[in-house]
Amino acid sequence: MRVFLTGATGFIGSRILPELLAAGHQVLGLTRSDAGARALVAAGAEPHRGGLEDLDSLREGAAKSDAVIHTAFDHDFSNFVANCEKDKRVIEALGGALVGSDRLLIITSGVGMGIAEPGQLAKEDVFNTEHRNPRILSELAGAAMAEAGVKVAVVRLPQVHDTVKQGLITPLVAQTRVKGVSAYIGDGGNRWSAAHVLDVARLYRLALDKQQAGVRYNAVAEEGVSMREIAETIGAGLEVPVVSLSPEQAGDHFGWLAMFAGLGMPASSEWTRRQLGWQPTGPGLIADLERMDYSQAAAA
Repeated sequence: MRVFLTGATGFIGSRILPELLAAGHQVLGLTRSDAGARALVAAGAEPHRGGLEDLDSLREGAAKSDAVIHTAFDHDFSNFVANCEKDKRVIEALGGALVGSDRLLIITSGVGMGIAEPGQLAKEDVFNTEHRNPRILSELAGAAMAEAGVKVAVVRLPQVHDTVKQGLITPLVAQTRVKGVSAYIGDGGNRWSAAHVLDVARLYRLALDKQQAGVRYNAVAEEGVSMREIAETIGAGLEVPVVSLSPEQAGDHFGWLAMFAGLGMPASSEWTRRQLGWQPTGPGLIADLERMDYSQAAAA
């Protein structure tokens, strides 16, 4: 199968690429740069020049492929709403090229969209269209494409990690470095789900092989790690004090991260594991945070 992979040189996409190639697929990888193109060729993929703003290049890549896996996202979280709106346009462009075909479009979202009520585990059969996370736009765009006749599946991500990057925790570490204290809100009992990046990459490949449309997969290895434990681990790594903040103090301390810092984002992957035969084997979030080299800032 010829697969158009967006984000092919990114944190997750670069791990999906070898999974696809090892399974016998051909990969057309989206890249913006000469360096990215060289890296894709070296990995055994065919580069496709373009970016998230170049919708024509996205349509072209999707049109000449048998399936699309969309993992690219602009991770400038200080412009999160605008970037979620951009992702909506990207999904519409990719899906538009697949209308009337039997080709699968796998898009990416966040586990929070599967939380029916605060405090509950996110589930795959829940789509909370009222969730305040702007990433809801990605799933709404996917749903619209499905209504138009596109085969759409969704992979919902938790905090995806290794010893260098950990989703929202990466900017949290950078902020802690600047602030000189590692903080959580209240008792820090709110929990974030997590999974190792290699486990997540394998899940995307399994979802492609499954070829099932109209489903949502939770790429979750750990249902929830408390924010207090995360803050304590970061504090130990950076050798800074760990403090509890009130909700009123959160905005000043966390900045744009305040919209996430107090949220509970626990999630179940029980259904996903049954459907795909997916069993995560990678290290846990805290283990990776403990093994981080805190003398080095994470790569962008």
